[in-house]
Amino acid sequence: QVQLVESGGGLVQPGGSPRLSCAASGSTVNINAMGWYRQAPGKERELVALITSVGNTNYPSYADSVKGRFTISRDNAKNTTYLQMNSLKPEDTAVYYCNARNIYYITYWGQGTQVTVSS
Repeated sequence: QVQLVESGGGLVQPGGSPRLSCAASGSTVNINAMGWYRQAPGKERELVALITSVGNTNYPSYADSVKGRFTISRDNAKNTTYLQMNSLKPEDTAVYYCNARNIYYITYWGQGTQVTVSS
């Protein structure tokens, strides 16, 4: 089992730059991908950013809606992934969920953290 704990959400003004963190614990040795998803009210959960690890190399990818504004990173030693969000817009308001996937394609979810972009 893998436990994921997110932090860093809250109320942010438009244009703000918060950073979300996701700490993984438990059976983390086989995790080869971690990502951030979000779900806005009345909408389906969508992938925001993904980081895939091959050996010691991490490969990030992004949804078009956040490309150039968000940056995903992973500290393999700490089993922690981060989502740096810049130039936030009201449409970025959502619950953000951390996700981890292991080499057996078993996925785990965090409890979610609310990000509200409003002045």
